[in-house]
Amino acid sequence: MATLPTRVLAGVQVPDTPLITKALALCPIIAAKIPELQGYDLEAHAIAAILHDLGWDETGDLVTQEKRFEVDGANAARDFLKREAGDWDKYRLQLVWDAIALHTTTTIAKKIESRNDLTTRFFFQRGHTKLENFQWHKEPEVVATSYGIHADFAGPDLAIGGHLTWEAWNVIVKELPRLGMKEGVREILCRLCRTKPETTYDNFVGQYGERYVKGYTLAGKNVIDFMEANTLG
Repeated sequence: MATLPTRVLAGVQVPDTPLITKALALCPIIAAKIPELQGYDLEAHAIAAILHDLGWDETGDLVTQEKRFEVDGANAARDFLKREAGDWDKYRLQLVWDAIALHTTTTIAKKIESRNDLTTRFFFQRGHTKLENFQWHKEPEVVATSYGIHADFAGPDLAIGGHLTWEAWNVIVKELPRLGMKEGVREILCRLCRTKPETTYDNFVGQYGERYVKGYTLAGKNVIDFMEANTLG
């Protein structure tokens, strides 16, 4: 793949193409430090990272009532690329779609080989994680998008692969302040639980509904409820 033009953002060389500029105009970038991945489609990764939360659109122009936000976002990004990047083939379009649709499900993008890994540490224990503990199920562009978005929420201490230092984090946050990100995300996810709850039962969004949205419940909505209610035996 040809070398892309770059610019310096928060001390990091980032790709700078006309397509990325158009994407930036449509959706603000969420900056994160990701593991070094060689020989992958940097532009596809950048577009996926920039556009990954189009499914949070409040205008209704980019989203549907019946699809979960990750799918709405992936569809909106693919529509954008079909409109603005006519030379992109189906493979590159699918890369971006997969990266966005799967960005909240990191265990699909990668396979965890060690118990001393990020997911175990985050939920059960403390330890140290190395990138070699992971094998990829999906393409590097999908993995890089998932890693970067996770790092944006987890911070340096829990970032996958241990590649994000506090020094790098502080430079990025100075350039791109978080501006109450945690509270903002909570508000958005609770809005999804209120406005289209049927799309929140089979992903993590429903957990916000149960904790913060009055009258919202996952009772009877989980897969196990469906399976156990089956009378076919």
